[in-house]
Amino acid sequence: MKRVIIESLKRVFDDFFKIDEAYVRYEQFDGQLSEPRRFLSFERGDGVAAVLFNRTTERVILVNQFRYPAYTHGPGWLVETIAGMLGSGEDPEVAMRREILEETGYQAEALTHIATFYVSPGGSSERIMLYYAEVEESHKVAGGGGLVEEHENIELREYALPALWAALEAGEIVDAKTIIGLMWLRRRLEMKV
Repeated sequence: MKRVIIESLKRVFDDFFKIDEAYVRYEQFDGQLSEPRRFLSFERGDGVAAVLFNRTTERVILVNQFRYPAYTHGPGWLVETIAGMLGSGEDPEVAMRREILEETGYQAEALTHIATFYVSPGGSSERIMLYYAEVEESHKVAGGGGLVEEHENIELREYALPALWAALEAGEIVDAKTIIGLMWLRRRLEMKV
């Protein structure tokens, strides 16, 4: 393991999101320590996401919602996997089942872990734990659509597989965690054939 020396660390923004400023020296590939470098780290916490497949209808369930940061550089409304943030000390699978229920109204059973990855490691510590889950119509126990107290306004989008692949190839789905999850699903289904 290469050496890292954190010379100073302070929180420079502390709200819903947090930003830390660090001055760091790290071992370079030649074995020498770097000069002190300033880094800013966007601290959002870790999240969970899931590709949800309804076995009864043979459709993938995604969500559509407004995302202000995406609006500043694009459409604003994004079709995505079900997703949410982990609470402090919360088990990722517990959080994922909670988010599936809140956003879609389905009670998910087994979760398959697809991958854990950094969203944007050059500026953020956030990781996503990505899952795959299957449900049936009988698992629908609530309305979904998100939580009013969290100001969520979520529309469910259900895709038959050919329409989903067409939307993906046409660039209609632009969210990274969703693209990763759908590429995993497509490969999984192709391997079964």
